[in-house]
Amino acid sequence: MAVLVVGSIAFDTVETPFGEAKDELGGSAIYFSYAASLFCPTRLVGVVGSDFSASHLEELSRRGIDTRGVEVVEGGETFRWSGRYGYDLNDRTTLSTELNVFSDFHPKLPDKYRDSEYVFLANIDPELQLEVLAQMERPRLVACDTMNLWIETKRDALVRLLGQVDIVVFNDAEARQLTGEYSFVKAARSLHQMGCRAVVIKKGEHGCLLFTPEGHFAAPAYPLEDVFDPTGAGDSFAGGFMGYLAMRGAGVDDEALRRAVVFGSAVASFTVEEFGVRRIKEITVEDVQRRVEEFTHICSF
Repeated sequence: MAVLVVGSIAFDTVETPFGEAKDELGGSAIYFSYAASLFCPTRLVGVVGSDFSASHLEELSRRGIDTRGVEVVEGGETFRWSGRYGYDLNDRTTLSTELNVFSDFHPKLPDKYRDSEYVFLANIDPELQLEVLAQMERPRLVACDTMNLWIETKRDALVRLLGQVDIVVFNDAEARQLTGEYSFVKAARSLHQMGCRAVVIKKGEHGCLLFTPEGHFAAPAYPLEDVFDPTGAGDSFAGGFMGYLAMRGAGVDDEALRRAVVFGSAVASFTVEEFGVRRIKEITVEDVQRRVEEFTHICSF
């Protein structure tokens, strides 16, 4: 089954202690799409300017990513972001943000996308996320992400959204900020009460947590020798997570969600091994499966 993602498409410039990359292809929807397409057909919705090369769209298409939902604004410039990481790669400093065509983005779904059964609403304004849901027919499974800006400025819209999704995929700071709870157990319970059946809390290099009405699950981060760039790791996790569920035709049953968390973690571990999407473009689902098997060994006792 195909999975639909709506989010940002960008050019990123990133500095880390291990190097620098300029104008790398990035954005939440791009990382998600490359990850999800390892498992299933992926439908991409976003906006770019005329500076976005046709070769990028062709490369996405070769990966099994349907780009009919990518709007090209002639004469406009694609969203650009630059940031710097220190040796603590959890700590990021944004150097510049140029929204460009993304500032006026209102997602318009092609007719053939409206029947998508698996939907991921990446980190965009919750009002826009609600606009997407209003265009859908009857999705089987909807998940969303957010960020601190929307929690601060669009809380009411975000809470309305959470009443219409099945799964939230937040990082630890976002979960705490939105719920006002320091304990992740209490934060997850609060999110359940807002309407979400499953809560995934990403903790960076410390792994992630899954909370469902059936119980709790914790997955470690994969131990890596080399970490070059953590940009997009969370979006890659979400892509692997949703892609696995779509491949399985799974709903929100606890066992499938647990396995999806591990597959998402495995995909994210590849992403950080290189700048941008360079590494994730190279791997196959067999590479991911081997790393999942290593996860199984790591967690066995």
